[in-house]
Amino acid sequence: MTIAMGSPAVDGLGDVVRALGRWQHDAGPVQLHPGDLGWFWRFGARRTAAATRIWSRAGEVVAVGLLDGPDLLRLAFAPSAWRDEQVARQVVEDVSAPARGVLPEERVSVETPTGTLVRELFSQEGWVDGEPWTPLRRDLGAAVPDPGVRVEVIGPDRAPEWAALLPASFDRSTFTVQRWHAMAAGLPYADAQCLLARDERGDPVAAVAVWSAGEGRPGVIEPLGVHRAHRGLGHGRAITLAAARALRQAGSSSVIVCCPSANVAAVATYRSAGLAPGPERRDLCRTA
Repeated sequence: MTIAMGSPAVDGLGDVVRALGRWQHDAGPVQLHPGDLGWFWRFGARRTAAATRIWSRAGEVVAVGLLDGPDLLRLAFAPSAWRDEQVARQVVEDVSAPARGVLPEERVSVETPTGTLVRELFSQEGWVDGEPWTPLRRDLGAAVPDPGVRVEVIGPDRAPEWAALLPASFDRSTFTVQRWHAMAAGLPYADAQCLLARDERGDPVAAVAVWSAGEGRPGVIEPLGVHRAHRGLGHGRAITLAAARALRQAGSSSVIVCCPSANVAAVATYRSAGLAPGPERRDLCRTA
């Protein structure tokens, strides 16, 4: 049976989100999560659909890619396809050929799940290791400590505060309240929450979005930011604990996050909140 690649229609994104949710397992590799599509949804449903690639065999989706920028593709595979040679070779062929409309000819990167055959085949085709990332995970079987700060669940009325905190946390953030509303209208947000932490004076100091993949499956943090004027005071640890508690209440089995290994402060923050680092992983890159 042949494997076909395409982009879903907007009304087909629900099938993609559900497939990604089913593919999340604590025993499996960290890979593209429905929350990643949910965060991308801040650009709107049409742009999300245009940035999504699906590979199907006999009508069943076996792999999903998200163009998280013009030069980065993030991949996920159905558990049955992690070592499927036909699937892996077709994905490598489609991604490597600019004419297929996935990635352009210039320097590009692919995020592949650790241990999957596709990663080995990309390497055989001359793709080389790129930026290192550290995955971190906390099991949610046991209770999570209280964060020790006031934490609010953000709805539309408080969205401007949450939206304003991201540019105050990330130098290149383009987030706006309009993008919050677009994100909140997305299908993955039905199982998500935005949280805001305040200090003792009531000032907003940290924000996070948490995304569930369903009961008994790992949830993710994306994004998490601490206001640059309030750093070094434990707010990053507090909002991470709040995120873990929210996901546990939603039935998630664990909370996971993946951040650049070079961001030593972020790794330390997550570790302070009980997330344990896993083996470092690297994107795969192809030069122009």
